[in-house]
Amino acid sequence: MNPLFSPPLHSQRHQFVIDFVKRIKPKKVVDLGCNECTLLKRLKFHPEIELLVGVDINSAVIRKKKYVLAPIPTDYLQPGNRQLSIELYQGSVSQKDARLRGFDLVTSIELIEHLHLADVERFSEVVFGYMAPVSVIVSTPNSEFNPLLPGLTGFRHYDHKFEWTRAEFQSWALKACAEYGYEVQFTGVGEPPPGQLERFGFCSQIAVFQRLSGRDYTRVLPSDDSDEIFSYMLLYSVEYPSLRNNNILQKILVSEVLYWAEQLRRGWMEERSGAGDEGVEECLSEEKTEVEKQTGEEAEQALCRLYPEKILRCISIFQLGVPPNVFLIFL
Repeated sequence: MNPLFSPPLHSQRHQFVIDFVKRIKPKKVVDLGCNECTLLKRLKFHPEIELLVGVDINSAVIRKKKYVLAPIPTDYLQPGNRQLSIELYQGSVSQKDARLRGFDLVTSIELIEHLHLADVERFSEVVFGYMAPVSVIVSTPNSEFNPLLPGLTGFRHYDHKFEWTRAEFQSWALKACAEYGYEVQFTGVGEPPPGQLERFGFCSQIAVFQRLSGRDYTRVLPSDDSDEIFSYMLLYSVEYPSLRNNNILQKILVSEVLYWAEQLRRGWMEERSGAGDEGVEECLSEEKTEVEKQTGEEAEQALCRLYPEKILRCISIFQLGVPPNVFLIFL
């Protein structure tokens, strides 16, 4: 099937989500049916996302692929200012879990056709009525396109329980909108031959839902903190290093201050001694011995000769336990 499309159809579906994320800049995103975490791996590079969650019924595939979402060494060596947490759960999309409420975007890419129709109804209730995200992207095969796929008999995948026409998909989507307070737009990826779009439609049809403001619909489920449901199993959780984390920021600041203090001191000693590295080390040893022999104000003056005043002040302020965000003022 893939040779018919360039880029491959699965890449086009994921790129549709990426383009949507670039436009609306969601902070919290969950991918239902994340499978091998391919979409999550691409989404983690978008700086606006602070919480990225994947859910799949198959725990084995999550355990096998979870490491593609782990931070790499450079994330620890050069942490940025963004915050990113990633969580992977094993669970069914027909079940509720309170940890998935209040997200900005929910994606369901080629998932619903793997559900029985009764579970599709529960999917609607869980996603639109319980999770109630700001935006939802749902894609599913368009059965009207199937005659264009060479050698295809029956459904496109052995596990598909159904494949909808455009009219059937739109009927389901509009029903969900009416019941749960959303509006929807229809599009797709995987174009047919030129001039055939109206007849066959896209290979994968896509519905983009937007929650209506001030919605008051009878099937919207109320939020009750005393009745929170946790039906999913957390399989993986990681928090990326961030300068917003005070512990990490402190370590970075201490390393930077001590490094530049040493560089400035060595430069000053080279000028003073007019010698190479051996002369600098000898001079530094003499200066340290001088400091060790002195106390009180004399010792402080000796330290100031070894370390530039601004760096020494920063070290003193940090040792007093000043919060890193205040400490930055003195750098």
